[in-house]
Amino acid sequence: MDSLSDAGVAVLGGYLIGSISFALLLGKWKGVDLRKVGSGNLGATNVGRFLGRKYGLLVYFLDACKGFLPALGVWHWRQDWTLAVLAAAAAVCGHIWPLYLRFRGGKGVATLTGAMLFLAPLPLLAGAGLLTLVVLTTGFMSLGSMVLALSLPLFHFGFQGKEAFGEQLPVFCFTLGTGILVLYTHRSNIRHLLAGTERRVGPRRHQS
Repeated sequence: MDSLSDAGVAVLGGYLIGSISFALLLGKWKGVDLRKVGSGNLGATNVGRFLGRKYGLLVYFLDACKGFLPALGVWHWRQDWTLAVLAAAAAVCGHIWPLYLRFRGGKGVATLTGAMLFLAPLPLLAGAGLLTLVVLTTGFMSLGSMVLALSLPLFHFGFQGKEAFGEQLPVFCFTLGTGILVLYTHRSNIRHLLAGTERRVGPRRHQS
C-alpha cells in the first residue's frame, strides 16, 4: 500500500467504528429512544440521566474504545503517528456525525478521551483532573468537558516541549482540532450556561 491508500484505510476504518452508536443501541434495548428525551444527544451524559449512572459509564467506556482501538490498531499496523491520528480524528468525527444515523450523534468527548489515552495519556490525565475539579465545583459536565478538551493542547505542549512541534506534531494538531470541535458540539450548552439554564449533574442543588 502507498501512503495515500494507508491514510484512506485509517480514515475509513476510524470513521465507521466511530459511527457505531452504543447510546442508541443501549437505549433501544431498554425501550428508550435517547434522541427523543432530554438533550436528544446520543452520548454518555444523556444515557446516565435517563437510564442510570451505570449505563452512562458503560456507554462512556464503549465510546472511548471507539477512539482508542482505531488509533492503537493503525499504530501497530504502520507505526506511524500521522496515520494513528487520522484514525483517531475520523473516529471522533464518526461519533459526532455517524453515517448510520443521518449524521446526528454525540459530542465527541468520550471518543476523544479514548484516543488520547493511546496518543498522549499524560495530558489526558492532567485534563481529566481539571474536568473533575470543574464538575465537582460547578456541577456542569458540559463545562468540564469543554475545559478538558481545551486544556489538552496546553498540557501536551507542557509535557512534550519542543517535541510537540516535531515528531509529536500530528498529536498536537489533533488536540487543537478536537478542542475546537468540542466547543462547536457544545454550542447549545454554551448558550444554556450563559442563560443560566444548563442542567447540572448529580444531586439537585438548591438556590440560596
